[in-house]
Amino acid sequence: MRLRRTIYFNDARHYYLFVYDPPMRMEDAWAPIDEVAGTSVDTFSYGLSRADGLFYPSKVGLQWGSDRKPFQNAYEWRCWENMQSLISRGLDPLQVLIDRAHEKSMDFFASLRLGEYGGMDPDHSVGNGGRGFVHTEVIDHQRAVVEELATSYNTEAVELDFSASPGGCAHCLNPDEAPEQASVLTDFVRDCAATVRGRPGDPGLLGARVYPSRDLNQRAGLDVDTWLNEGLVDFLIPSSYSCFILDSQMPIGWIVEAAHRQDTSVYGMLQPFYHDGRRTNTNVEHVSTEKMRAAAANFRQADVDGMCTWFMDWPLEDVQRRILTELGDPDLTREGNKHYFLRQRAENPDRFVYDAELPVAIKADPKKTHEISFTISDDPENERIGRMHLKINVADLVPADLFEVRLNGVSLESEPCRRQPRWHDAFTGVWMEFELNSVRPVRGPNTLQFALRERPAGLEGEISIDDVELIVDYDLYAGQKTRGAVT
Repeated sequence: MRLRRTIYFNDARHYYLFVYDPPMRMEDAWAPIDEVAGTSVDTFSYGLSRADGLFYPSKVGLQWGSDRKPFQNAYEWRCWENMQSLISRGLDPLQVLIDRAHEKSMDFFASLRLGEYGGMDPDHSVGNGGRGFVHTEVIDHQRAVVEELATSYNTEAVELDFSASPGGCAHCLNPDEAPEQASVLTDFVRDCAATVRGRPGDPGLLGARVYPSRDLNQRAGLDVDTWLNEGLVDFLIPSSYSCFILDSQMPIGWIVEAAHRQDTSVYGMLQPFYHDGRRTNTNVEHVSTEKMRAAAANFRQADVDGMCTWFMDWPLEDVQRRILTELGDPDLTREGNKHYFLRQRAENPDRFVYDAELPVAIKADPKKTHEISFTISDDPENERIGRMHLKINVADLVPADLFEVRLNGVSLESEPCRRQPRWHDAFTGVWMEFELNSVRPVRGPNTLQFALRERPAGLEGEISIDDVELIVDYDLYAGQKTRGAVT
């Protein structure tokens, strides 16, 4: 059954167990729940595992930190001492969070990374050349952890996190044999579904984080179509841990369509960053309200059943809580200012990131046109829209170039355009900023066409379309015209 949700994910570490000084006060122990309470968040997801252990006193797996003392840095020491300070008072760190979530009327999802597992033979790990879930010991271990989370704790759901690989852990299967061994993971998911749904008392839900593209899932041995056709999962969250850049264009239509045929929920993953610091002359920059609003609106247009986000600028303050409040209400995002942007493709495809259309390298050619696509959720005929502003970041463009830009086949030559230097590296490129007055995008899919017809004498190098952004500003008064003097 499809359920509407607004989910906030906390990874247990960076903004929780790693940062508070022990002994942990109850106010600190409750903090991950309390900081999102009172917003639209109705489901709290907790990433309770890392490659080297579990962040609770498991009876079937390795509690994180128990095999690594003495600690070599402060944050690891804090993490262990914080958990122990609760345990010494007869409190289970995981149950403390579950109880607090329920007090605040939130469901609790236990999210489990699957590719690595503390306390197991390290030679089994794909990261060390092993075969992962092909080893029976690995499957038995992870199945036992899933059963513990479903039956020893009153969680509403267990989430199997397959998409944390390779950025957050190793793959579950060796990529060299993953497609041929996909049935191993399907059998595991089938067993987990029976365990979680068949537990004593109320049945639990089983969900999974998978990759956004069908190709990446197949390469990892994730037969998502079979899982859906057999009804093995109750919800899916398409995501890629190797990419923290917000993507309003995430290609999840195939998952939504396949899942909804089986009455299975799909939640859109809203990643936290505008820049992740990997590009030249950029630092880590969290997304603004307008950027998050644009992505959420696009996900809703794709018919997702809710939103999931995480790792927002911390501590969560008014800006972040406003975003979390808007995410649960389509009416709050529909006619708000939006800032769409397209992410760049990864330089290293081995990071297991789905493709992107930017950057686009263009050589001078009087006959060749290059094209990219993008989707927006705003209707340009809406009289509330006061301004649409298209920004294109072009490397190595000079005024003497004969450069053409078209939107859905219509030239932007007549639209006002100004050029602005790039931040910190103005000599390498320029931002072209078009005021879209008469030529505007349409709601849904759009195309931008670029052509470099001619370069000045003595310049033969190529240009590059590095960024494309669209800013949509709404006016407070819809279509109101001034008639006469104001008195």
